[in-house]
Formats: sequence, C-alpha cells, structure tokens
Amino acid sequence: MTPTNPPPHDPRPPARQDPPTGQDPPAGPDAPGAGADGEGPAYGFPAPLWRTLEHRPPPGIDRVKQWRSPLRGPWLTSVFGLVLLVGLPIVIITGLLSYIAYAPQLNQAIPADVGWLHLPVFNWPSTPSWLYRLNQGLHVGLGLILIPIVLAKLWSVIPRLFAWPPSRSVAQVIERVSLLMLVGGILFEIATGVLNIQYDYIFGFSFYTAHYYGAWVFIAGFVVHVGIKFPTMITSLRSRSFRDMLRTSKAGTTPEPADPDGLVAADPVPATLSRRGALALVGGGTALIAVLTLGQTLGGPIRPLSYLLPRGRDLGDGPNDFEINRTSAVAAITPADVGTGWKLSLMGATPRTLDRAALQGMPQHTAVLPIACVEGWSSTQSWTGVRLGDLAALAGVPTPTSAHVQSLEKAGPFNQASLQTNQILNPDALLALRVNGVDLSLEHGFPARVIVPALPGVHNTKWVRSIEFRSR
Repeated sequence: MTPTNPPPHDPRPPARQDPPTGQDPPAGPDAPGAGADGEGPAYGFPAPLWRTLEHRPPPGIDRVKQWRSPLRGPWLTSVFGLVLLVGLPIVIITGLLSYIAYAPQLNQAIPADVGWLHLPVFNWPSTPSWLYRLNQGLHVGLGLILIPIVLAKLWSVIPRLFAWPPSRSVAQVIERVSLLMLVGGILFEIATGVLNIQYDYIFGFSFYTAHYYGAWVFIAGFVVHVGIKFPTMITSLRSRSFRDMLRTSKAGTTPEPADPDGLVAADPVPATLSRRGALALVGGGTALIAVLTLGQTLGGPIRPLSYLLPRGRDLGDGPNDFEINRTSAVAAITPADVGTGWKLSLMGATPRTLDRAALQGMPQHTAVLPIACVEGWSSTQSWTGVRLGDLAALAGVPTPTSAHVQSLEKAGPFNQASLQTNQILNPDALLALRVNGVDLSLEHGFPARVIVPALPGVHNTKWVRSIEFRSR
C-alpha cells in the first residue's frame, strides 16, 4: 500500500463563515450580536428599525470583507488609541489657551461672540517670555506629529466605520454619532490647520472661526468616545504583552480572536508585515514629521532640516533677515507713510506727539525676545526701544488698565491690538526702534513696532501710528 502524505499545513486561520449580506447571522451563543438566549441577533429599541436596516444594506457594503489584514484587532487599535489619548488632550488644551492668549475680554479674539462656548478668561501672562512660543510649538508641532498615528488608528478601525447595520440600539447610535463627530472633527481640524500653517486659504471661510467651532465638535466626540471605549482599550492592552509583540516576526504574526466590534477580519490573509513592523512604520513617519517641523520652534542646528517651514529655512545673514508674517506691500505701507513726517500719537491724560528723534532721545532698553506666530514658527531677536511703561507715564497714565495700539495699516484684522496691564508694564515690553543693533527694516515695522513678551505675534503691531493708554 502506498502511504499518502498529509496535506500541507496552511498557516492561515480557518475562515470565519459569515452569512450573505442582508441575512441574519447564525443563531447560537457564539454568534456575533447573538441575544442572551442565543437564538438570533440582539436588537435594542426600536428593534424593527434595526432589523429593517440590516435587511436593506446599501450598495457596495460587501466590500468591507476585502479588508483582510491579520494585523487589525482591538490590541493594535488600543495601542494607537493610547498614544492619542495622551497626545490629543495636549493639542486641545494648547489650542484653547491660544484663544485665551488673544484676549477675548478685550474683544480681539476670533471668533468674538461664541455664545455658551465661551471660555473662562484670564490675563495672559507676560512671563516667561517664551510662554506663547511653547504653547504654539506644542499645539502645532504635536498636532502635526500625531497625524500618522491618527491615520493609523483610522486604518485599524475602518471596517467598523462601514459596519451594517450601523447600530442595533440607541446606545450604539450615541456611539456612532460620537464617532462621526470624532473622525469628522479631527480630519477637519487637521485639514484646516495644515492649510493655515502653509498660508493656503483655499477653503473660503475664516480659519479662526471654523477651527474654533470645529474644535468643540471634535472635543465633544472625543470625550464621549473615550468614555465609551476606555474600558475596552484597557482590556485589549492587557490581552497581549507589548514586549512579546515587539519580538514577534512576520512569520509568527497571527490574527487576534474575533471581537464584538468586527475589527478582526473574518477571512484574514497571511501577514505581509508584523505588528512590530507596523508600529515601526507609524513611529518612523511620526519621527520624520517631528524632524521636518520642530526646527521652526526650537531653531538651532535642526532648523535647516525643517523643510515644512512656511517661511523658509534660509533667513540670510543680515540683522533684519528673519521671518516676516505680513509684508509692507500686503499691508499697503508706502515710503511716504514712514518718512520724516511720521509721528507717534500718545493718548491719555496728557496726550503727546513724538517723532522718531524724540523717541530715540528717551531712555532705551534692550531685550532678547521671541516673536511666536499662531502657525507655530517663532524667531528670537534682540530688540531695542522705549519701554511701554515709560510711554504710559509720559501720557499721564502710569498704571494703565489697557492700551490700544493702532497701525498705519488701514485694513486687515490685525491692524490694531489691545494690551493688558501686565503686558504694558512688563519691563521688557517695548516700542522697538531697532533690532539686532540696527534700525528696523520696513518689513519689520519701521519706524516703530510693539514687542511684548509672550504675546501672540500678530498683536506685536508693526508700523505703529498711535497708542492710547486707558485707566479703565
């Protein structure tokens, strides 16, 4: 008798047999969605609605079965989710702090009237001088760094996004709505944020207004989603050893057990990448974005590597060769506006008019301060000029409650700015006349500009025409 060889071993797990779309899943206690008695799918109220939806799937929903990666499952999704759970709150908090830094109590934050979405406001500190630079560096830099992780998380749950029926109970409806707010909100914030960083306003609406309201949509979805999924995330992370996953090669990579959310493929194909490789791929993308962006905030030797800088990497070697957010041409500032006839109007109890020579005759102070822009870039320079506190005293308001600064620029949302008491009286707050030992260039605000520690860059008004110091 000729011996027969056993069939070759197939490394793939046996395929899970799903019913044709539009039919109820098999009954039994182990069937997905089975009720407590194991007799069929469990439906919450209103059951007839969910049953009708299940029997009437939209065209193309069967294509969900084409997502057959053996890597998908609760564990990998939870790893990405844990990273986002740590990073996204920092992005959220720094974004809201940026809005507060624009001083909504002085009616200069955008949007101004936000109704019941208003934040508890406080006087934005003027020390340390790098505070706003840190805040925006974290907000923009970390927001960009997390993009590969966000995309990886969406990849890991994409079968769930197309599950049908989308819900089987009112509780699942709430979860799905939160998921819509979460996914839609974060993609909207990423898209508008990246376009704003690159000064590409193709969307045709106010970035500040849309980004603010979009953030609240995302925050609401994020909070609800975390509340629902946090226990599942903890359980999934404990189901496998992270160290073991990092030691598992592609050959040893197997699918996770079937899960109630349907993340694990019903008929997975052999692994083409280990989970270790997937984590390395996402981590490498994150590190690459970090290298390409952090130089705009940190400066130093990594600045030449910051290829995503909106204002370029090569700043030249002159004392005025650093970033310019708004040029004189865009602001419609002409040489005649800043010529020998220019004068500064000080308004207060004793109004004054000073030309540049008079300002140069006053006590001069030099401070090394950063300009930090909402787009995330910053630039630290040495500024010289007259303290704003000295100008307030000259105007007869030695302890002002606020100051209103007007630019020669005739139009634009930032042709004026209001300053708080602590910002005016900070000893390093200046009406700057010089930078890095030379006169300001026209692009940097000649004949005079405001420079205040920790102030958002757009409120460091250039081409100053007047300053009104107020006592109430």
